[in-house]
Amino acid sequence: MSNQTSVTEFLLLGVTDIQELNPILFVIFFTIYFINITGNGAILMIVILDPRLHSPMYFFLGNLACLDISYSTVTVPKLLQNLLSTSKAISFLGCITQLHFFHFLGSTETMLLPVMAFDRFVAICRPLHYSVIMNHQLCIHMTVTIWTLGFFHALLHSVMTSRLSFCGPNHVHHFFCDIKPLLDLACGNTELNLWLLNTVTGTIALTSFFLIFLSYFYIITNLLLKTRSCSMLHKALSTCASHFMVVVLFYAPVLFTYIRPASGSSLDQDTIIAIMYSVVTPALNPLIYTLRNKEVRSALNRKVRRWL
Repeated sequence: MSNQTSVTEFLLLGVTDIQELNPILFVIFFTIYFINITGNGAILMIVILDPRLHSPMYFFLGNLACLDISYSTVTVPKLLQNLLSTSKAISFLGCITQLHFFHFLGSTETMLLPVMAFDRFVAICRPLHYSVIMNHQLCIHMTVTIWTLGFFHALLHSVMTSRLSFCGPNHVHHFFCDIKPLLDLACGNTELNLWLLNTVTGTIALTSFFLIFLSYFYIITNLLLKTRSCSMLHKALSTCASHFMVVVLFYAPVLFTYIRPASGSSLDQDTIIAIMYSVVTPALNPLIYTLRNKEVRSALNRKVRRWL
């Protein structure tokens, strides 16, 4: 790696060039990060400790909470440090490591959401066979599979990016090390890297989104054919509302960022969108689930009353 690059560190330029805004942005991002850690940590804790939540749905929700905590932790602490520091440097190895874990956790969450949609499909459309289909072994296998695929997907990008030659500017126009900003700094040919990004990452995102759409299509079709009661339809769909909101919040900016052509990208747009899916959305997920899910609210209330 050292023989192929003369750059030993990168400078993360952050979210703004206006230094006076940095203290305000620090407070905002620290607050959002605190909400993320507290909210997702609480969900993870009650899913583990409350026996009533030991079911496939909440097992996957616990995985989502763990991913959201880790996902933001890859980028936000470094962002907070840079907002208060004049030195915004990150080592070459640190940059590649950040890139790897960002895509590892992000792609794992991308694949977890269709698994959660499949769980809702089985629960609503095959309720009598739910415990047989969504057994403990299948849940473990699906979880291990998506975490493993996410790791090797990220490893592909981190290895391919690390093999590029960086011999010129080292100013990354972003608040963390992502593939596109680093490709802009590479001296050699980056067509293969861009092709892998658009093809592999695009395939994972689009396939996952299609599977979620398919699950909801079958849920709605099944309910319309089997029940003529609007109240029953509304009750069934309300159990999917939290997951659907998370899907929209997560996939919309991700698809916009990684599926569109590089020529149509804007640095300011990329930064704002990245803040949405890497900082804001992970903090909103626990609020969505606790506000809309009665079982999660009840479990939290029981824990709070017990501590008081």
